[in-house]
Amino acid sequence: MGLYFTETGHNFSDELFIFERMAEGDQRALRYFFDKYYDSLCNYVNLYIRNRSVSEDLVQDIFIYFWEKRGNLKLETSVKSYLFRASRNKYLNYFRDEKCHHTIEMEVSSKSEIYANSNDNTLDLKQLEEVINTSINNLAPRCREVYLLHKNDDLSYKEIAFKMNLSVKTVENQMTIALKKLREQLAPYYEQIFVLILIAVFVK
Repeated sequence: MGLYFTETGHNFSDELFIFERMAEGDQRALRYFFDKYYDSLCNYVNLYIRNRSVSEDLVQDIFIYFWEKRGNLKLETSVKSYLFRASRNKYLNYFRDEKCHHTIEMEVSSKSEIYANSNDNTLDLKQLEEVINTSINNLAPRCREVYLLHKNDDLSYKEIAFKMNLSVKTVENQMTIALKKLREQLAPYYEQIFVLILIAVFVK
């Protein structure tokens, strides 16, 4: 019963049979594909990543996905072609994510240095929080309550409507008003608020 896991030189139809066994939950079939293609895929990805550890992690993720989605995968070509195409997509996504992350970090670093060295009226985080809270408190009472229930308590419009005995449409209108007024009041601080949020995320 285990011959097809140890033989070499399988053709396309042989691998489709093994793939079908994997799709039915046979872990030995997954092991067959892993043993046959893992090293080649790692070498392929590493040609571009130039980091063996990262390449191995990416390829392992591919096999995890390959197994988890086994029942839904529709192979239009060979298993080999599928795995190499998945590897290509994986390292391209890796490059895109790394580039995005690097760009954000550079932007944060640049902006934080500007704010640190500036002599104008930029505010620190505590001062910004006070400005934001003041802007919220300046909202009309019902408008403020709707906004806080949605933003702080994470209630849906429907839940807020039930809690405040309002129509969902009224809640939507109150949120629109709240956001418009807050945008107007906080407009001078938008860039600084955004940068300080990024600093909190990336500079740890």
